[in-house]
Amino acid sequence: MIRRVTPARVVHAVGRRLGLARNELKVRRQPLHSYAPRSALTGPETAVGRARVPAVDVHNHLGLWLNQGHAWMAPDVGALLASMDELGVATIVNLDGRWDAELEANLDRYDRTHPGRFLTFCHLDWSLLTDRRFPELLPAVLHRAKAAGAGGIKVWKDLGLDVRDHDGLLVQPDDPRLYDVWETAADLDLPVLMHTADPVAFWQPVDRTNERFEELTRHPDWHHGSRDVPGHDELVTAFERVVAAHPRTTFIGAHVASSAEDLDRASRMLDRLPNLTVDLSAREAELGRQPRRAAAFLARHADRVLWGTDSFPFRPEQYRTWFRLLESDDEYFPYGADPPQQGRWSVYGMGLDGALLQAVYADNARRVVPGLRV
Repeated sequence: MIRRVTPARVVHAVGRRLGLARNELKVRRQPLHSYAPRSALTGPETAVGRARVPAVDVHNHLGLWLNQGHAWMAPDVGALLASMDELGVATIVNLDGRWDAELEANLDRYDRTHPGRFLTFCHLDWSLLTDRRFPELLPAVLHRAKAAGAGGIKVWKDLGLDVRDHDGLLVQPDDPRLYDVWETAADLDLPVLMHTADPVAFWQPVDRTNERFEELTRHPDWHHGSRDVPGHDELVTAFERVVAAHPRTTFIGAHVASSAEDLDRASRMLDRLPNLTVDLSAREAELGRQPRRAAAFLARHADRVLWGTDSFPFRPEQYRTWFRLLESDDEYFPYGADPPQQGRWSVYGMGLDGALLQAVYADNARRVVPGLRV
């Protein structure tokens, strides 16, 4: 039977084809952030609800935050403690103590009311840099903080990127005028947890080759590549110099000493600098996409790595992701929100053994931070 093709059929077929093409074009033109593929892989999905051993989170934020209306990051301390108990978290190090009155408020709310469950670190008041006497004034801040009960010092990345002296010049971590600050930390037995730099991608062009393109387009102020500031390598090198120049001072390099993308560099730092440890905080995405290298790094430096989350506000699901990452052998699972908040990749479990988990979760922190030895 010969089927006759009428003009009407031709018009209908062409119209249908054009309609499909328009729909396909519409899909192709959707914004990248709407793309949320679901993996078709099947495999184990291990639910790790609590740490295998009572854990110490050495990097968290519980203080008063201006961008939260100057409200407490943990509005209900009772609920926080209940979540900690459920997750198997023995102690949280609160890095938001700041100085003087605000330090006292943090100590009253956490450390003094719930001894053993919290340890608050102080900050240095960089506004004193506008006074030419700051080399004398800053150590005095630490003496007051220690007397009040601070357990350590938190130095944020603004040192090196934003903090300026009385002449308007950027101040770097290895500035010789800060020598007495780091020596005072040693005298007072206060470990210095220092966040230097940011992920490498924050200095690279924000274009189609940047693996954190979406994150940087959401937060354009996080991009340093167009600012007149030191580069990533320069900042990390300055951090290495200050650690080497003060061998009596205990330093904790936050976020794997800002070298989670280059574990060989982090390993060389630890080999060369015996007074340095690193924390893992906020780098589950970086470590989880290189699980064999990360597990080897942790095993090589089993006594030099501390676990922390940088979870603020407090999010139990972030803790459980960390537990799954460190304890399970699961493959290719999301490390956070959908779409991922950092880069579009998944992570893999490291399957660490019990002895290494005990060291990373708790023992190293209690050895390195005197205030945790309770």
